[in-house]
Amino acid sequence: MTTTTLPRPAVAPPPAPPAARPVWQRPALAALLLLTGVLYLWRLSDSGYANSFYAAAVQAGTQSWKALLFGSLDAGNVITVDKPPASLWIMGLSGRIFGFNSWSLLVPQALEGVAAVALLYATVKRHVGAAAGLLAGAALALTPVAVLMFRFDNPDALLTLLLVAGAYCTTRAVERAAPGWLALAATALGFAFLTKMLQGLLVLPGFALAYLIAAPTTLGRRLLHLLSAGAALVVSAGWFVALVALWPASSRPYIGGSTDNSLLELALGYNGLGRILGGDGNRGGGGGGGFQNVGFGGATGITRLFGDSMGTEISWLLPAALVALIAGLWFTRRAPRTDTARAALIVWGGWLLVSGLVFSYMSGTIHPYYTVALAPAIAALVAIAGRELWRARAALPARLVLAALVFVTAAWDFTLLSRDATWTPWLRWTILATGGAAAVALASLPPSPRSPLPWHKRAGAAVALAALLSAFAGTTAWAVSTAGQPHTGSIPTSGPTSSSMGGAFGGLPGGGAGAGSGFAGGGSADTSTGSGTGPGTAGGGAGTGTGSAGAGTGSAGTGSAGTGSAGTGTGSAGAGSGFAGGGGGRSAADSELIALLKSSTTQWAAATTGDQTAAELELATGKSVIAIGGWDGSDPAPTLAQFKTWVSEGRIAYYVPGNRGGGGMGGGNDIASWVAANYTATTAGNTTVYKLTP
Repeated sequence: MTTTTLPRPAVAPPPAPPAARPVWQRPALAALLLLTGVLYLWRLSDSGYANSFYAAAVQAGTQSWKALLFGSLDAGNVITVDKPPASLWIMGLSGRIFGFNSWSLLVPQALEGVAAVALLYATVKRHVGAAAGLLAGAALALTPVAVLMFRFDNPDALLTLLLVAGAYCTTRAVERAAPGWLALAATALGFAFLTKMLQGLLVLPGFALAYLIAAPTTLGRRLLHLLSAGAALVVSAGWFVALVALWPASSRPYIGGSTDNSLLELALGYNGLGRILGGDGNRGGGGGGGFQNVGFGGATGITRLFGDSMGTEISWLLPAALVALIAGLWFTRRAPRTDTARAALIVWGGWLLVSGLVFSYMSGTIHPYYTVALAPAIAALVAIAGRELWRARAALPARLVLAALVFVTAAWDFTLLSRDATWTPWLRWTILATGGAAAVALASLPPSPRSPLPWHKRAGAAVALAALLSAFAGTTAWAVSTAGQPHTGSIPTSGPTSSSMGGAFGGLPGGGAGAGSGFAGGGSADTSTGSGTGPGTAGGGAGTGTGSAGAGTGSAGTGSAGTGSAGTGTGSAGAGSGFAGGGGGRSAADSELIALLKSSTTQWAAATTGDQTAAELELATGKSVIAIGGWDGSDPAPTLAQFKTWVSEGRIAYYVPGNRGGGGMGGGNDIASWVAANYTATTAGNTTVYKLTP
């Protein structure tokens, strides 16, 4: 029995000299990067400060070098955000150079996206040529969750860039068994750890396995090189862990999210095993409905990446990537050990499988936008397999697999677009018809792709164009619609509706499309209730958002309206002040509180419970605000004793009752009770405040 193999070199050739490069290569790359830049930068400031949690930390970093170094939420350095600070360093330096605003905050994120596309092109090009590199770059650029994250201020933008950089360096290392390139790959992953901790190491098994199998040197040297790369990883990630551990705890901020003020414990606990197994402060996706099912990824299982929460974020080309990986490994099963095509499949396939399985089954906190880390692997696998199968289309098995890739993509895109039946319904039928026809034509191509007959060449080009259009139409339309909408809050989602999920006082959209959010104010009485209405962030269009305050008289803020059909949403807030999540509007009553805090001259203008509330106040006033208890009020910082000392020293001007948490180890309730027992409540607009200075 004979087997089908794809034509490819056993060892990757060196880059072609400039004279041998196709004339279209550089202009095509320039066009790809230019269009990517336009997509990521177009109307970028519509999202304002995007995620106010990270934006406030960036603002603090522009006011204090110590805050920039540690990733503090406030310039007074009480507590950090619950992630390591690498992504904040870049945005903070941009803010220091150009002044802190929406553009200086978000432009670095967009440029990181352009750089990731360029690096992915360069990596795949070394495998199978410039055409495949361009295809991979375009696939990454047009992944909806990539468009979302490269226009947002979460750490995931830098994480994705560093992972692609690691893949590029690994590719160079495998080609020539180069330990220097392997050390650079490990260094990139070390800084990925300093960006998002253990998520940055999920690609490590695929990188190491590819080098162990395919590097053209002896097994002993391969193992030695991997050990040296491991040392580089430890150094590049460990220097900051050691810095935090050795720095006197009394003169640095508390490490938010940790239980013992330790960055290492944060990595292994809340941002490590807690994310995978649940518990330790993590909320799981579970199988429930509503907020958790959408904002937290949906029920665990092998289909999670294809579900309602994550499907439209990442899975447009995912079925094709899985088919491509299986087919590629089968076709290369008899190839030499050092075969570069198989090494590429191991790099990208290992990346996709390990990360995808972890995302599918992790029981702790996970959000749909985490899946941006899968986008480069999916794009690379589809591009590599598509190019290699097209080159080998003279063989019937290659043509059939290529046809399967096209058809499964068209069918799945049809399914995804059917989930929002009111949005461009004609598109899904066009994709299905075009993809089906292209798949049939691919399977029926003449067996001689190098036929001298002109009509053979024209037919082949037309079929290839139809296949590409059907494969990219769905993800492109969803990606472009994502770029056309403002996105704010802590759980943004892609698509044709704006998102403001999980802001400080934002309501939570239910199920995605058609949900809006209102922003409720706080109040002065503990037992009265209030509600407000105003323009909410509507799913698909200008809708109405309603917010109800859990305590006190509520005043409504305003959000941003999308385009399309009207949607309605509701939101609720606890006691305290009302501020629009992630850069939404504020009511006139809120402006009185903002003016009051702006007039303060103390080290901290205010203290409040919860990072989100503190972040909104900081962004509104430009002043430093203590986030008592960190993200959810459970961190033990500051203690009641510390708080009393700072008040006695006249370093805190006001106490503003927060909207969330407050109990737990952080002692938020103790501080609130102490303030209420010793100071008189007043109001600024409709917000309760306590003046702590004489």
